[in-house]
Amino acid sequence: MADPRTLDGQTFTGRHFRGDDWYAEELGAARFTDCTFTDVDLSEASTSGATFQGCTFHGGRFNASTHTSTAFVACDFRRTTFFDATLDGCKLVGTVFSECVLRPLTVIGGHWQGVTIRGTNLSRLDLTGVDLREADLSMSGLSRTVLARARLDRADLRQAVLDGADLRGASLDGVDLRAAQLRRTKVDLAGAVLLAELHGAEVDTSA
Repeated sequence: MADPRTLDGQTFTGRHFRGDDWYAEELGAARFTDCTFTDVDLSEASTSGATFQGCTFHGGRFNASTHTSTAFVACDFRRTTFFDATLDGCKLVGTVFSECVLRPLTVIGGHWQGVTIRGTNLSRLDLTGVDLREADLSMSGLSRTVLARARLDRADLRQAVLDGADLRGASLDGVDLRAAQLRRTKVDLAGAVLLAELHGAEVDTSA
């Protein structure tokens, strides 16, 4: 078991942390590479500029934790709880979430390109401006989720439920919205044109 008070600024590679209690600890800018975290309690913990590269999280809790400019790159989260956590300007590129609790969750910007969050309840989250290019959100619940100005280019939204979601200002290049469930979904003019074209209409924007 590592003493969390000594983690700030340190580097760990290939370590297995099992059952550690890091409740409310400040981990600062520690760096973890190819580490495994099994049932580690990070509730109310905080990081700032930390890096988790290629790490695996089995179980464990991030409840009410706060992460600022922290990178979770190519990580694998399984059955991990993020109840009431805050991700502020975080990088989640290539990370996979399986059977995780991700709401309520506060998200302030960030780069989530290529993230995989399949079949997860993401309803009512505010993901304004988040970079979700090439993300796999298939089969996820996005009812009343705010995706305004998000970058969703080439994202997979197959069977995603977007009832009442806000897509105004979102970039949607390469997204097949026909495969998603749309009802009362908010879109801007560009989104409306895309939907019309996907359904076979020839849109004359010069009129």
